[in-house]
Amino acid sequence: MIRYKTDEEIELIRESSLLVGKTLAEVAKIIEPGVITMDLDKIAEEFIRDQGAVPGFKGYNGFPFTLCISLNEQVVHGFPGERVMKDGDIVSIDCGVIKNGFYGDSAYTFAVGNVREEVLLLMERTKKSLYKGIEMAVAGKRIGDIGYAVQNYVESFGYSVVRDLVGHGLGRDLHEKPEVPNYGRRGTGVKMKERLVLAIEPMINLGGKNVVQEKDGWTIRTADRLPSAHYEHDVAVRAGKADILSTFDYIEEVLDKKN
Repeated sequence: MIRYKTDEEIELIRESSLLVGKTLAEVAKIIEPGVITMDLDKIAEEFIRDQGAVPGFKGYNGFPFTLCISLNEQVVHGFPGERVMKDGDIVSIDCGVIKNGFYGDSAYTFAVGNVREEVLLLMERTKKSLYKGIEMAVAGKRIGDIGYAVQNYVESFGYSVVRDLVGHGLGRDLHEKPEVPNYGRRGTGVKMKERLVLAIEPMINLGGKNVVQEKDGWTIRTADRLPSAHYEHDVAVRAGKADILSTFDYIEEVLDKKN
């Protein structure tokens, strides 16, 4: 069952999605070598609650934290903890909030200190692939068009698309129908109509596509232990052009100041 949203509901999802962007910007301020990942989680939870919202991931299916923090070869769903971020690491941070009964869900991959050029390129191209996918999120297109756009772009550089994890519909529930794979064939899958809200989130590996689950029962990492990058936006399907509900602007303002 696909739940289409009213324009009023889309504005509430936008509010939640923008709050995720602001939260990730607060976290971005302290990302540097020597910081433990649990400190990021504490800052995020406090900030979200101060804005009159609640963390969307904490307690979801038993997940114990506010943020998913995934370093280097970890793709998604990593646990915050005592691990220290080191110079040259990359860290994917995925955050969700609930405000006014609606979820926001967005992710960004950060460089910690001086990162190898080939890994910086993986990040840059993964982010670009997100926007390639978003360009296809318009009324009349199909879900397969999104996946094809992402896959076609990243595979041209020799990267791999994670197959085991996908984007999703978003609204009163964190994971709604339809699923949004980051691979696929054009002209296949659900036909999109206006006011469908999707979380599009390419997870792209420097090496092979295979992933494994770590012993904590949550963290997903690459089987070959090569780095993976992950970016996510919430979008509303419209005629002609997708409406991006989340933003990276707050994050990138912070990163620009730090540089």
